[in-house]
Amino acid sequence: MQTAPKKVVNAWAMYDWANSVYNLVITTTFFPAYYSAVTKPENEGFENGVHFLGRNFVNTELKDYVLAFGFLVIAAASPILSSIADYKGNKKIFMRWFCYLGALSCSMMIFFDETNVGFGLLCFMFAGIGFYGSQVFYNSYLPDIAAEADRDRISARGYSFGYIGSVLMQMIGFALVMLMEDKGLALQLTFLLVGIWWIAFAQIPLKWLPISSRSERKSKKHVLVNGFHELKLVWNQLVHMPVLKRFLSAFFFYSMGVQTVMLVAIDFGLKELKLADDKLIITAVIIQLVAIAGAIGMSRLSEKFGNIRILLLTVMLWIGVCITGYFITTEFHFYILAALVGLVMGGIQSLSRSTYSKLMPETKDTTSFFSFYDVTEKLAIVIGLFSFGLIEGLTGSMRNSIIALIVFFVLGLVFLLLTSKVSTASKRPAAV
Repeated sequence: MQTAPKKVVNAWAMYDWANSVYNLVITTTFFPAYYSAVTKPENEGFENGVHFLGRNFVNTELKDYVLAFGFLVIAAASPILSSIADYKGNKKIFMRWFCYLGALSCSMMIFFDETNVGFGLLCFMFAGIGFYGSQVFYNSYLPDIAAEADRDRISARGYSFGYIGSVLMQMIGFALVMLMEDKGLALQLTFLLVGIWWIAFAQIPLKWLPISSRSERKSKKHVLVNGFHELKLVWNQLVHMPVLKRFLSAFFFYSMGVQTVMLVAIDFGLKELKLADDKLIITAVIIQLVAIAGAIGMSRLSEKFGNIRILLLTVMLWIGVCITGYFITTEFHFYILAALVGLVMGGIQSLSRSTYSKLMPETKDTTSFFSFYDVTEKLAIVIGLFSFGLIEGLTGSMRNSIIALIVFFVLGLVFLLLTSKVSTASKRPAAV
């Protein structure tokens, strides 16, 4: 196949610009800062933690559980949604629905305060469901619009657009916090603006991304169970595809670490290093700016040395990040670590997606294969977040939770080494 026209490729990348503001502004910066300020033990009513469903939780522990549950919902729902999307032949309908769910949930956080923590957490969860639900369909467009030789570059373009857009929205929120006397209101207004930004810029990809022709649309009767049937068919194919099978195993384990670090990094700075909110916002901007270079740089390196080799290097750097994170005690060390996280964060996400698309067999059923990819990632995040929150709840320290992340990355490294070995034996293309 040929790569789609530049207008379509850029429109696809613009969805990253639109929805990445959720990932940065909501999950990794402003919501953690606001939630921590609202529920800290020094506040009246939160001396013994956050009361939820009949028991008290450490505030960040509860947030991890709520977000993990949202990921579990997505993991269970995405096969059904993918099946319906294939049946209807229009991914954009479902991409749009989840986009609006996520954006509206972000905007509703303007009403979140210390009197309705449960409401705030539910909005946080549904925003995550909207974000990651739309990603199922967004990711599945990559092999539809890009020739195999162009997928690393176009995947990196999407992440780069996302990082740039999210940093711009981050700066708007930061300006509100600095200029307004009521910091809580400034953060609440930022939540509203994130939702508006997401919906507004999503109109570009929703207009230009293609719709399947009638001849390509599937005709299936049992769409509610067909998605799980298709996952089984994908699994049956994986049994006979040793390279892809081992790569997905590696992806499963290192995603437990990567996604968890991204979701808890700001909480770590707040609780373990006692950093001020404005410094954490600056840290998040550093991470995103460096991530742009990381996504582009890893894409260029993969062209020269191959995807698997660069992924091996990246996972080893992640292991170094976790070991360093366990021992750091100063603000300066945290900034250095944040820069390294940004460098490897952009690279590993972009390269993982493009590597998977390269290793897939020739098929028009891209949604089912990417549904399998997304289910793998979401289940990994559920385990990663739950483990992190559980260890913090049991030991009272996030540092102890980092040990679990090191284990996940080491397992991912082992399976990547096996992928490289099998890839060489089966004479896969050098780019992989």
